[in-house]
Amino acid sequence: MKIPSIPGILTVEQVRQTGAAIAGMQEPDGALPWFPGGKTDPWDHVESAMALSASGYLNPARAAYEWSAHNQRDDGSWPMEIRQGRIVDTGVDSNFCAYIAVGVWHHYLISDDDAFLWSMWPTVRAALDRVLLFQRPDGAFRWAADYVTGAMFDAALITGNASIYSSLVCGLKIAARVDDESARRAVVEWERARADLAGAFAVPAESFLPPSEHSMDWYYPVLGGVLRGEAGRVALDAEWDRFVVSGLGVRCVSHRPWVTGAETSELAIALAAIGDADRAAAMVASIQHLRDPDGSYWTGLVFSDGKRWPVERSCWTSAAVILAADAISRSTPAGGIFADLGGAAVPAQFPS
Repeated sequence: MKIPSIPGILTVEQVRQTGAAIAGMQEPDGALPWFPGGKTDPWDHVESAMALSASGYLNPARAAYEWSAHNQRDDGSWPMEIRQGRIVDTGVDSNFCAYIAVGVWHHYLISDDDAFLWSMWPTVRAALDRVLLFQRPDGAFRWAADYVTGAMFDAALITGNASIYSSLVCGLKIAARVDDESARRAVVEWERARADLAGAFAVPAESFLPPSEHSMDWYYPVLGGVLRGEAGRVALDAEWDRFVVSGLGVRCVSHRPWVTGAETSELAIALAAIGDADRAAAMVASIQHLRDPDGSYWTGLVFSDGKRWPVERSCWTSAAVILAADAISRSTPAGGIFADLGGAAVPAQFPS
């Protein structure tokens, strides 16, 4: 398979090295923790698995998805945090549960493995069906629930809902490929949920908590496929100077002198999704100061004093860099997965 690269920024060999660094953090049972000995959450685990697929490490990626299947609970959810096989936080995060659909579709696009898709279909179906229980009458998804009592936290978050949008779209693509009776039933339910969520994004001030100071609330509606075309460009340009630090990356939080590799790479993916490959590549170039000689990436840099913080090379930061390189280069068959999410009927004046 062809491995992602960005001329003058990342070579194929460097991307392979980063993939190897991620594989080196994988636990024997297939889990992909934040860093060796750290926590595993179901969203970042999937993102890291996607990067393994994109960098040619298909067997470790498959082991990661098998971990997801084996650790899914009877209600279709996963614990928010597992540490070396021990559940630390039993809570249910709707976005964390939904993201398995993006990962499975991504791996299938690269591997063209029908057996894999069929084997993971029950996991995807159970996860998205569980997520649908979080949807409010206005179309937005509540962000979390207590696993023991089932009580839900009613707040709906912009970033989480934008990510759920991408998960529903990928789930629909999986169901169309499986095309059995259960998949055809799922299509009806999931498409209705996707359309209702698009409606919530059309009136965001009424549907979600106000945008926070975190950059994710700014770019995720584009990354998740809700905003595209002119609406996406307007949204990204509106807050560019607030979050982007020229030559260093993207602030995680608007008022702090702290740039992070994952947020910068995700912005690059969002830019690539609306056809702005030049600015996307510039974003990836800007965070190469976070690259370690072993190919992994440090999480962030406090640029006011030149110190890396937190002092960790996170699995998911390395993963986001690989996925950004693929989104820009379209090297693998999954390089356009985020660009192909479509776009809801959302006004161009969507607030950041």
